[in-house]
Amino acid sequence: MLFQNNHLPNSVVAYAQDYEHGKFEPYHAHNCAQLLHTLSGVIRVETRFGSWVIPPNRGMWIPAGIEHSLHMTGLVKVRTLFIDPLARADLPHDCSVIDVSMLLKALIIEALELPKDIVSGGRDERIIELILDELRRLSSVSFYVPLPSSDALASLCDHVSQRIAHDWTNADGAHILGISERSVTRKFQQEMSLTFAEWLRRKRLLLALEYLASGKSVLDTAILIGYDSPSAFSAMFKSRVGVSPTDYLLQSP
Repeated sequence: MLFQNNHLPNSVVAYAQDYEHGKFEPYHAHNCAQLLHTLSGVIRVETRFGSWVIPPNRGMWIPAGIEHSLHMTGLVKVRTLFIDPLARADLPHDCSVIDVSMLLKALIIEALELPKDIVSGGRDERIIELILDELRRLSSVSFYVPLPSSDALASLCDHVSQRIAHDWTNADGAHILGISERSVTRKFQQEMSLTFAEWLRRKRLLLALEYLASGKSVLDTAILIGYDSPSAFSAMFKSRVGVSPTDYLLQSP
């Protein structure tokens, strides 16, 4: 894996990689920041803080030194920027899935052709500087499921994840943990700054993105994640992703 111990030849280095469905990269970290930009397929990124899913045409920012694993669904085409964390003082400090502007997409393509030896004051240096300027304008989106800090809540979340299609409620969580529904709400807010219902919606959405990328139909995906009808699933999906599941599939390369 690149740039775990060796240093970047420039403040920004671009790299192209394609993966077959089901490929996996175990936990690792880079000594530089990283922007993953998916052209097709879906990547699930796991860290000790939680899980993110990168849909096609979106990206993910991973700061330097953050251990993460990568899980590929579908035929994944990813373009990566490795960035010197000292190149700008105001680069993001947290992991996040981000929208990738048309300008940044074009700059990533240009960066793939840059030489190792950048001439000061030339076009290549201006491309790198413009990339760094664009990275300061990243806009994050909520394709993220945090991990709880306590063993009790972690056990509950794992139990829910194993039966994601069940019609889960706060009362179910209270029964499993042996506490009140109000205590369930308080624990989720304290540990993950989310309600149980919001955590469940995010978990279902991330699974839906992976199911769709693996070739499952909208109907099958809706059923697998616990929706009684494709229309209810489509409404949730569109509110979170911006397009319906059908249009999402049509947009995917």
